[in-house]
Parts: sequence; C-alpha cells; structure tokens
Amino acid sequence: MKKFIAGCLAALTLAAGPVLAAGGGAPWDKFPKDRVTDQAALQNGAKLFVNYCLNCHSASFMRYNRMKELGLTDEQIKGNLMFAADKVGETMTVAMNNREAKEWFGAAPPDLTVIARSRAGAQGTGADYLYTYMRSFYRDETKATGWNNTAFPSVAMPHVLWELQGTQRAVYEDAKDPHDATKTVHHFKGFQLETKGQMTPAEYDSAMADLVAFLQWMGEPAQNQRFRLGVYVLFFLGLMTVLAWRLNAAFWKDVK
Repeated sequence: MKKFIAGCLAALTLAAGPVLAAGGGAPWDKFPKDRVTDQAALQNGAKLFVNYCLNCHSASFMRYNRMKELGLTDEQIKGNLMFAADKVGETMTVAMNNREAKEWFGAAPPDLTVIARSRAGAQGTGADYLYTYMRSFYRDETKATGWNNTAFPSVAMPHVLWELQGTQRAVYEDAKDPHDATKTVHHFKGFQLETKGQMTPAEYDSAMADLVAFLQWMGEPAQNQRFRLGVYVLFFLGLMTVLAWRLNAAFWKDVK
C-alpha cells in the first residue's frame, strides 16, 4: 500500500512539472478582480481582444452576440468588433488554419475561449497568470521572433502589443545559491524600459487588466450572475435554517 501511494505521489509530481515550467517558476502578479464586474473595463477588453488577439487566436466557443451582455448593441458589435464574420450570431473564429499556423509559428495558437480557466496553477489563478504574461515580454535577439517572456520562457508568440507598451529588457543579476554557497544563480531582478510606447506603464497595466477581465468573462459569461444568485441562495438557506431550528424547538418543547 505504501508503495502504491508513493507511486501515485511521484506520478502527480511528474505531471505537475511541465505546468510549473510553463509558468517560469516566478511568482505571478495579482490580477485586479474588480475589473470582471466593471462593464466599461470589459468593453475595453473586448476591443483589445478583437484588435490584437483575434488575428491569430480564435475564440470558437464564443459568439459575437454574447457581448450584448456587456451592454453593447448589435450595431456597436458589427461596427466596432466584427472583422472576421458577417453575422453577430457567428462564432469568433480566424481565417488562419492550424497547418498554416504551425508552419509560421511552430505551433498553432491556442483557442482563447477558456484560456483563463485553464491556466490556473500553484502561483495563482489563470487570470493572475495571463495578467503577468501579457506584461512580461522583453527583447531577446536570440529568439526567432525577437521576443521572450519571463512568465513563459521561449514562448513562440511575438509581443503584438509592443507599440502600446514600448520595449523593455529583462535585468538579471548573479546571486549566491541559497542551497550551495559555492555556486551562483542567475536571478531575475526586473524590467528596464528601453523605448516608450503609446501608453505609460500604468496605462498599459490597466489595459492588460481589462483584456484579462474580458478573457475571464469569456470563459464563463454567467459568472457575475452566478455570484449574485449565490448570495441570494445563501441568504435563503440561512433563513430556512433559522425557521427549521425554531420549528423543531416548538414541536419538541412538550416532549420530556
């Protein structure tokens, strides 16, 4: 039995290894959760998504008309957010097929419909990972795209938002290995901005929070409604618990 349990733990450790490696092992920044309930932020995130992400990534399980739940009309969706479809009832797909994508990028860009729900890890939620990832690109001439990412080392995706953020370099420093004083480790210190973008760092962080909020909403459009209903359900259950307790006391008060 002990060998069986040890084998299961070893298998889980090996299975978790690639996930941690994909995240780079660095702590993720916390995504501002209030953006998911901010309709203006979600609308801005939708605009960023269709302008910068939907060129290569699809969201094939999401229809354009679901964005009416964000306060947009059919006319606004058609005029501002639809570039690869003719009807608002169509899904958010791209013209590029997987064969072309693999030839150009080395791997097909993943579908982003539920990306925020699938990237959760030991360092935080999927939204935390995406918020960190979108702000962690830096110039690296050794890579084919000229870009690298501290949250996802050697990622094949180029930094499509560099005009908004500007260009930055990753700064590393050599530090003593805490486990072996005779060795040194290459430690990430931070980013150094080289050229300014169209946005200030604070504006870019805010824009990425909006984009990630839309990605999280897209994975579960009914999330906010579910939270509201959950409050009502808990209130109802609490009230029924009190009533049942008092009714039980009334029924048994004369029983010795």
